[in-house]
Amino acid sequence: MIKVLIVEDSPTMRELTEHILASDTAIRVVKSVTNGEEAVEAVTRLRPDVVTMDVHMPKMDGFEATRRIMATQPVPIIVMSGTLTDQVAATFHAIEAGALAFVRQPPGPGHPDHETAAAELVQMVKLMSEIKVVRRWASSRGPKAARELRKSQDVGIKITPAEVKLIAIGASTGGPVALQDILSALPGKLCVPVLIVQHTAKGFVAGLAEWLAQACDLQVHVAVGGELALPGHVYIAPEEAHMGIDRNRRITLSGAPPEHGLRPSVSYLFRSVAAAMGSKAIGILLTGMGKDGAEELKLMRDQGAITIAQDQQSSIIHGMPGEAIRLDAASYVLAPEEIASVLTSLANNGK
Repeated sequence: MIKVLIVEDSPTMRELTEHILASDTAIRVVKSVTNGEEAVEAVTRLRPDVVTMDVHMPKMDGFEATRRIMATQPVPIIVMSGTLTDQVAATFHAIEAGALAFVRQPPGPGHPDHETAAAELVQMVKLMSEIKVVRRWASSRGPKAARELRKSQDVGIKITPAEVKLIAIGASTGGPVALQDILSALPGKLCVPVLIVQHTAKGFVAGLAEWLAQACDLQVHVAVGGELALPGHVYIAPEEAHMGIDRNRRITLSGAPPEHGLRPSVSYLFRSVAAAMGSKAIGILLTGMGKDGAEELKLMRDQGAITIAQDQQSSIIHGMPGEAIRLDAASYVLAPEEIASVLTSLANNGK
């Protein structure tokens, strides 16, 4: 049985979450609490396998509760959040504090999205219950720490601007933190654009872009079809649209069917980059469940591109990068700080 602690101040949402989780025979709700102070105490006393965490609560909010839990009694934490601007912002602060994943708050029974959102919550609880966590960054995490890592890491891979016209990154579960680690270590003078597909819950892409923009010197946007991909800019695929690039470095968006059950899909992006850029690209596959992007990273490598998969030790879920490694799709297997070092060498060589 997976023991779950629910942290939620809304009685209605608390009851709904209990009902959804109790409907699965593999999950047992050990307790529900109403604020962050109670959450910290309950984690110490009950030792749950997973915590679902609200963000806005009295006495102690979800961000502070997450920070304290991960610094003292680490456990996989899933942030449950609505899509209002302040809730999305708080969600990513909790991710920065050590929460592993986030899901949207499920709407009530009778809503057309109820069953899908409920299934997403149950699946995420089961997935996170298998993750081993360690004490996390009580104060060292963030852009400043990432810049220090950039100075200390040197993996000996040097890339010149003549070799690369574009960087393409794919990520899923655990991706936001890995992306922050990489992007926040890069100087704003990066001489190529960065295109990102990050699997995320509906309503969170704009918040992800804003959060990453605050953490780095690059210009971060949600991508718009037809715009020119500019050096020093980061483009994140919007919801419900595949993102690609053409030979003129203009971003393309498509409503084509999902791939691997996903839209946007990393596979679509990497395949597009392989066709448009050939060897003049870097493909990076980060932490995430499943196989999205793995075969297409191999396609990029076969075209002569530099390809990188995140290593298992630093991945929350090693499914996507692990599959890429199995297929011999990765030129290099690196941790996020090492990836940042490689990309920094590209910027430095562009002086």
